[in-house]
Amino acid sequence: MLSAHTVARRTVELKEQPVPELTPGHALVRVHHVALCGTDYTIWDDTYVTELPLVQGHEFSGTIHAIDETASDLAVGTPVAASPMVYCDTCGPCRAGRYNVCDSISCLGVYEAGALTELISLPVEKLHPLPDGMPMRLAALGEPGSIAMQAVNRGTPVDGETALVLGCGPIGLLATLFLTERGVNVIAADLDEHRMTLARQFGAVATITAGTDPFPSATDAQLLADLCLMDGPTLIIEATGVPASLENAVRLAAPTARIVQVGISAGNAALSMRDVPFKELDIRGSRNSLNLIPEALEILHKRQDLADALITHSFDFEHLNDAFETMGDRSAQVGKIVINMPAANTAQADEILAEVQN
Repeated sequence: MLSAHTVARRTVELKEQPVPELTPGHALVRVHHVALCGTDYTIWDDTYVTELPLVQGHEFSGTIHAIDETASDLAVGTPVAASPMVYCDTCGPCRAGRYNVCDSISCLGVYEAGALTELISLPVEKLHPLPDGMPMRLAALGEPGSIAMQAVNRGTPVDGETALVLGCGPIGLLATLFLTERGVNVIAADLDEHRMTLARQFGAVATITAGTDPFPSATDAQLLADLCLMDGPTLIIEATGVPASLENAVRLAAPTARIVQVGISAGNAALSMRDVPFKELDIRGSRNSLNLIPEALEILHKRQDLADALITHSFDFEHLNDAFETMGDRSAQVGKIVINMPAANTAQADEILAEVQN
C-alpha cells in the first residue's frame, strides 16, 4: 500500500509499505478522506515539536476493510470516522475519566503514524459509524468537530445567554454552530471579513472586527452593550491562541463569566490580576475531546450545508504537497482542506458504501 511520509521540511514522499496485519481488538480501515488542520501544516513546515519522518493525518474517515468480529458489532464495509487520540488509561487523569489530558497522551498523525495511508490499523473502540447517508467527505470533520464540541461543553452554555467567540477559523465556526444549536446567541470576532461572513452563516447573530485599536471599536462596543444582558458576554470561547485575545476576553467578560481557552500557542498572556478576582471569572482550558465525535457527526450530518461550506479545497493524495502549499497561502481563504485518498476515487469503494448505507 502507499503511505505519505513527511521526510523533511516541506517534503512529502509517497512510499510503498506492507499492509498492516489484523490483530485482536483491532480493525483495518481503508482511508477515504483526510482533513488537514493548522497542526498538520506546522508538522509539514517542521515547526512543530515532533520528529520526522512521519505519516501525518489525524482527521479522517474510511470504511472497515477487515475487523476482529469478536471485539465489535461493526462489519466490513461500514463507513466510520475515527478518534486519533492515544492514552494510557492508567495515569491519574485517565483514572478520573479525563483521558483527554492523559499524562502520556499521543495522537496518530502527530506523534505516531497517522491516516495519510491507504490502510490503517485501529482499536475498534476508536471507530464511530456515520449517521445513515452522511457523505464520507464531510465525516472527516468529525474530529475537529469534537474539539469544538469539547470547548462548548467546557463552557457549560445556557440557553438564551450571549457568548463571544474569538476567532472564526474552523474550530471557532464549529463552536459557533454548536452553541447556536443549544440556543445561545453568538457574537463572533475575527480580522477577516470573509470568515465573519461565514460565522453569520454558522449562526452568529452579529460579528465584530478584531484587531482594531481600540478593540472593540466604538461601534462594536455599542453592539456588545446592546446584545449582552449583563455587562459583557457571559461565555467567551477563545479560539485563536493569540495571547492578546485571551487578555481581551478577560477585559470584555461580564462578571461571573466563563472563558474557555481552546486556541493553543507558545505565547504568554498578561492577565489582569484585578479583573479575574473582581469579576470572579472562570477560566477553563479545553483540550482534545471526551469521545465527542459521534455527537459532532450528528450535527454535521444535520447541517451538511455548513459542513460543506467549511471545506474550501480538495486535493487528491498524489498532490499532497500542493495542499500544504495552499494552506500557507493567505490569499486562498482556506477553511478546511480535504485530501481524497485512492479509495475515495474507486468505483469499488462507492459500491461498498452504497451497499452498506442501503
